[in-house]
Amino acid sequence: MNDNQLLRYSRHILLEQIGIEGQEKINAARVLIIGAGGLGSPAALYLASAGVGHMTLVDNDTVDLTNLQRQILHTTDRVGLAKVISGQQSLQQINPEIIVIPLQERAQDQRLEELVHAADIVLDCCDNFVTRHAVNAACVKYAVPLVSGAAIGFDGQISVFDQRDRNAPCYACLFPPKAQFEEVLCSSMGVFAPLVGIIGTMQAAEALKLIMHIGESLKGRLLMLDAMHMEWTTIGIQKNPACPVCSGSPNLTHQAH
Repeated sequence: MNDNQLLRYSRHILLEQIGIEGQEKINAARVLIIGAGGLGSPAALYLASAGVGHMTLVDNDTVDLTNLQRQILHTTDRVGLAKVISGQQSLQQINPEIIVIPLQERAQDQRLEELVHAADIVLDCCDNFVTRHAVNAACVKYAVPLVSGAAIGFDGQISVFDQRDRNAPCYACLFPPKAQFEEVLCSSMGVFAPLVGIIGTMQAAEALKLIMHIGESLKGRLLMLDAMHMEWTTIGIQKNPACPVCSGSPNLTHQAH
């Protein structure tokens, strides 16, 4: 790192659990963020400020006035702009040294697999089960750690699904693909603005820990937040031996980039 980087990241480097070695891992990391909205905004902002060297933002939506109550990547003068372009501008204003790739698309099938395979960590910051299951399947296939978050109303949840450990559960172990879950959207039910900040920031924290190989991740645990009473509940998650996604087939070895 040059002198400027040593100064920029000095408060991380001062932490003995991180130091220069940990910061260099952050700077070299490749992170894929699915969704540049309520969860993706704080997650991306903290990953950018922390120095994640290569970030890919995927979102096919544009900035709407209703987004601005909680989606802090975006500003009033960017209403109508692609969220990924708005996000790229905000992230590079915070840290011009990082590379931010904006993809205004709904990544699916082979395209999604290519993006996941190229990443070191994936953050699921989307708002629908179909996309979550597609992202999880790709992460299982290539054994790429997945940091999953969700928030609606006053309720949030976060977990880590890491198939580098073959005994660990995947998202489909917790929410089976064929199960019927009520799809509730912010547009119909609303969401408490700071809630997405709490969950999204925690997603960034889990991603950074995974990148640096420090601490203990949320693998095998689901944290649920009732923000109305500010109470956390932890639920243990077991691998489902009959899971149609992660059981019965060996994982590929994930290669660090």
